[in-house]
Amino acid sequence: MNCCGIYYCDTANGVGIRTSLYVSGCTHHCKGCFNEQTWDFSFGKLFTPEIADEIINSLKRPYVQGLTILGGEPWEVSNQRVLRPFVEKCKKECPDKTIWTYSGYLFEELTDPDNHRCHSEDTLPMLSLTDVLVDGEFVLARKNLKLRFRGSDNQRIINVPESLKKGEVVLSEYMEK
Repeated sequence: MNCCGIYYCDTANGVGIRTSLYVSGCTHHCKGCFNEQTWDFSFGKLFTPEIADEIINSLKRPYVQGLTILGGEPWEVSNQRVLRPFVEKCKKECPDKTIWTYSGYLFEELTDPDNHRCHSEDTLPMLSLTDVLVDGEFVLARKNLKLRFRGSDNQRIINVPESLKKGEVVLSEYMEK
């Protein structure tokens, strides 16, 4: 997997001060995407153990609330293979930090074992370590600059632990009413 950006002290992609990892590769190709260069799976540089350790070290700072993973598409099956062990290590070394992920896939697609476009043996373990998922493709006709943590009003901010427990989408407290 390649990554194309790491932002330390990011406040735009989740609650509090966060480290944000942008991964490369996306098959959605949403019209109006703010990050089209990340569609290419080979864009950026290889995500190495050294980069993973650098991110984890940034999470150990007391003022950092957590990690946000976006892109590109973190939930592409090939990206999940690399991200799952990384997220497991993040949770092990920094259990008090929250994990946010963004996806053009819907929660229902990610949890559907028959959807081989985005569901693999890594999906549910990675979801179980995710606190918040912002799901849904960006829709240019529904773009709204007043929304918090999302670009178009079709996207949802989901409380993943509660959703997995109940077997249905539970919106996060951060979702505008």
